[in-house]
Amino acid sequence: MRIHCPFCGPRDWSEFSSLGDASVRRPHPSASGEFVDAVYMRGNPAGRHEELWYHAFGCRGWLRVTRDTRTHEVFAVEMCDAGVGA
Repeated sequence: MRIHCPFCGPRDWSEFSSLGDASVRRPHPSASGEFVDAVYMRGNPAGRHEELWYHAFGCRGWLRVTRDTRTHEVFAVEMCDAGVGA
């Protein structure tokens, strides 16, 4: 799978780390029950889905990637402030 980083250009997926579903609001770890649900009790949708990806071996930017989880076809990529923990 290739992800087109808006800053670095097209790159192999292995340069990135996936944080998962972009719609999940991640609570602070001190809210243990909410944190466990957000981390472990998630759906696994099939089809078009928005995810957060971190370009770990590139610009170190956060990307919002829209892709099909069945075919890995990437439809859109945009830079974002991932708001990790927000």
